[in-house]
Amino acid sequence: MSQPSLILYSDADYFSPYVMSAFVALTEKGIPFELETVDLAQADNLKESYSAISLTRRVPTLINGTFVLSESSAIDEYVEELFPAPMFPAIYPADPENRAKAREVQAWLRSDLVPIREERTTEIVFAGEKRPALSARAEQAAEKLYAAAERLLGDKEHLFGEWSIADVDLALMLNRLYLNGDAMPEKLAAYAKAQWQRASVSEWLALSAK
Repeated sequence: MSQPSLILYSDADYFSPYVMSAFVALTEKGIPFELETVDLAQADNLKESYSAISLTRRVPTLINGTFVLSESSAIDEYVEELFPAPMFPAIYPADPENRAKAREVQAWLRSDLVPIREERTTEIVFAGEKRPALSARAEQAAEKLYAAAERLLGDKEHLFGEWSIADVDLALMLNRLYLNGDAMPEKLAAYAKAQWQRASVSEWLALSAK
């Protein structure tokens, strides 16, 4: 099976949790890809050179020949379908209901918990910065996150028994809080730390540490 030439566009600092998800997905599949950067601080994503490529003018954007796709969860699902198991490692659960739940988790983390994203930016996760105590609304969001994560995990090491890309997305949200030193249930802290040790995640962290 011939492998297409893939290009993944990232923010220049490698701080985007959404690019991270797509990067991990491709890395887990073992598919060679090129990594290009767009300087969001300089609004390069709004310039003609990038807007001609990306429909959304956001990152990540994946190019596969003449096909262009943005939005991280769409990229994750596309990569899973383009390079399916068992020929390539799976990044989503095989069971249809678990796969649907993984997509639910991804969609929820991208659309909810806004106070956490506002008060615990990825500069905490990838640059070691610290922020003051959470506001009341962010504390409420954190409690909601913890309750959902504990319910999903139960006694499992991963959300659905075997690792999936949803584990990376959940661990990222938890690490916004854990790496800032916010109080967190011990089990969730251990889960977030363990997910951060995965080889594909370490590759991304090495990029953001440069």
